[in-house]
Amino acid sequence: MRVSYKWLREYVDIPVSPEELAERMTMAGVAIENIEYPGKGIDKVVTAKIEKIEPHPNADKLVVCRINNGSEMLQVVTGAPNVREGQVILLAQVGGAVPGIKITKAKLRGVESFGMLCSAQELGLDPENFPPDQREGILEFPEGTQLGMDARELLGLDDAVLELELTPNRADCLSMIGVAREVSAVLGTELRLPCISAVEIEETIDGKITVDIENPELCGRYVARLVRDVKIGPSPVWMQQRLQAAGVRPISNIVDVTNYVMMEMGQPLHAFDYDKLTEQAIIVRRAKEGEKIVSLDSVERELSPDMLLITDPAGPVAVAGVMGGLDTEITNKTTSVLIEAAYFKPASIHRTSKKLVLRSESSARFEKGIDINGCLAAAVRACQLIQEMGGGSPVRGAVDNFPAPLPNKVIRLRPERAALIMGISVLGEQIRDIMTRLGFGVTEDGSGFLVEVPTRRGDISAEIDLIEEVARLFGYNNIPTTLPEGASTEGRKSESQVLADTIGKLIAGCGMSEIITLSFMNPKAFDMLNLPQEHRLRKAVIVQNPLSEEQRVLRTTMLPGILDILSRNTARKNRDLAFFEMGRIFTPAAGAKLPEEKLTLSAAVMGKTRTGWQSAGQEMDFYYLKGILETLFDVLNIKKYNLIPESGDSSFHPGRTARVELGGEPLGIIGEIHPNVAENYRLNERVYVMQLDVEAIIRLAGGVKQYSPLPRYPAVERDMAVVVSKEVMAEDINRVIRKNAGNLLERISLFDVYQGSQIKEGFKSMGFSLRFQSPERTLTDEEVNIIHQKIQQALKDNFDAELRG
Repeated sequence: MRVSYKWLREYVDIPVSPEELAERMTMAGVAIENIEYPGKGIDKVVTAKIEKIEPHPNADKLVVCRINNGSEMLQVVTGAPNVREGQVILLAQVGGAVPGIKITKAKLRGVESFGMLCSAQELGLDPENFPPDQREGILEFPEGTQLGMDARELLGLDDAVLELELTPNRADCLSMIGVAREVSAVLGTELRLPCISAVEIEETIDGKITVDIENPELCGRYVARLVRDVKIGPSPVWMQQRLQAAGVRPISNIVDVTNYVMMEMGQPLHAFDYDKLTEQAIIVRRAKEGEKIVSLDSVERELSPDMLLITDPAGPVAVAGVMGGLDTEITNKTTSVLIEAAYFKPASIHRTSKKLVLRSESSARFEKGIDINGCLAAAVRACQLIQEMGGGSPVRGAVDNFPAPLPNKVIRLRPERAALIMGISVLGEQIRDIMTRLGFGVTEDGSGFLVEVPTRRGDISAEIDLIEEVARLFGYNNIPTTLPEGASTEGRKSESQVLADTIGKLIAGCGMSEIITLSFMNPKAFDMLNLPQEHRLRKAVIVQNPLSEEQRVLRTTMLPGILDILSRNTARKNRDLAFFEMGRIFTPAAGAKLPEEKLTLSAAVMGKTRTGWQSAGQEMDFYYLKGILETLFDVLNIKKYNLIPESGDSSFHPGRTARVELGGEPLGIIGEIHPNVAENYRLNERVYVMQLDVEAIIRLAGGVKQYSPLPRYPAVERDMAVVVSKEVMAEDINRVIRKNAGNLLERISLFDVYQGSQIKEGFKSMGFSLRFQSPERTLTDEEVNIIHQKIQQALKDNFDAELRG
């Protein structure tokens, strides 16, 4: 928001400099980022008259001008194409300056020149803000213009423009009057609002226009005013200068008035050519599917049903709150104008503006919310300005379709509550004074004040908002600094966070590289993972405003992200990859607005090891990942977990995959990716993946490992080879051995599996090494033999196992 300091002073007394005003406004919460001086760099540039023009004796493209600056005659040589005798122009005198140029006496092709005639560009001004015939040559002014007048005063450049950096909640400051109210409250000076009253002709608006709002949930109010006998022309110089200071390009008197009122009062307006409206009817409705409109920028735009339109019975005439239509544009032939002042739902305008990639000063204000009770006053103000400048005659009355009038909010404000929040004692009179300066109504009741908040302050809805107003106008710098009171706690990570960090560091320590992928995924990834249509992972949370179509659901599995990273690397000739990621997966929660989140670890390997804790060149396969899993569980003190063959997951190889369980609770899965899935991701080598439920692992972790001293008594080792059916799993045999060995069994390991000619068909030989040890005594062969025989008998009973000779 650009605010003219001169314009602002018409509404409020400002007894301080622009710099001090900027400082005080910023400290009160309305940040002023920059102060621009439009006339900076312009010095000793005055109006002057060309009395006589003579050819240059030594140059065909130059002329010699005799210039009257009101006090003396000067000779100036110029090559400007549009100079003529009797013309009033701007003269930069010797000793003066224009932006980037110091003016000195010069000799051009042998003829002395005492100054420079100025164009808009030489003064650092935008040529587009001037008539077409003056955009290329020197500027020209009416014949009666006073000579010797300072150019900065003439062009309105003797000003300071304050650039406000507003937060979205302060939409009330997107207008000159809104800023003036804020300045009045901050400085405690008088506020002078313009007297709004239009002189109307006898004709009434009754029967001249109808307004029908089909979607009141999107359009809360629509005001229409009619102006007759319109004469299109340029707006007054003072209005053009104010619009330019605000960053708005002047166009014509009617359009400039709508922009002026928007900048002054914060209410966007639109002007229709009344005679071009079919049946003189306005209909506010949603767009129909496939409906189109040619907007004022001559671009045809396709509309959708979520967009709000202003239409007549023949079709759209404007996109509500964003831009008008070309068919009802104001032209030089316009004689009657319909002025629109409306309130549109902010979210609707934001959505439409974003979808059409079309932003304007109007849409920026509608998006943040305007004062619904200011529509009629803004329409009257526009009629008043048009009538005062002789641009037209307003007819009597207005059409005001206001389905649900919105009253001012009344909020209770307790001084003791304000004192508690602010940390200082605030007197009731101080609170009353601040509320009054803000333009709020204040009445006392038994427990404090009842404050009536005007609808223009949509950011205030509760007592705490009023307390914030008291604090910022009291002055944050006037609130003394105090140390915080009460119990303090040390900031540190929870036990589960520490364990999660430990897991990540351990996996990285095993030679794997950590990756981070997006929490969004493409639904097509479910097909690439070979998941059936009814699979639970397909029940994903859909993102309402996705960054792209490829990222429109939240991930239910970590597989797509890590497989995509593998695919990208192999496509760039990177081999021997080992990646892991710790992140969250999301599943819809029944009856809840937010999805359930679960911290998950995903790890994938392919190729051979190159560096790290394993020897170089080792194949990274199922057992490589299994070794990392065992290391992790050992560090976390997780024991008695099981690896159970898994063939039901369609994303994994049915014969090379295992499910990780502890006490019947699933902890994850480890195995080779299904060849079809690998092919979908263009992976030509075997890929092994491990996915673990980190939250379950943390919950089941055995805490800190307790280290004991080295045993004082020797161990007894025995080997056992048994022949069992080939369907029997080593894990099942381990379980039976541990159950029957008792506490003296210190370790068990499988060292051999054999199937061949020496073993009968359908059977296999498995060799186990058993280590027995007691921390209290030396074991005898007799007691170890008893345990050994008990284990043999248990294996025979459970698996019909036979000892191999």
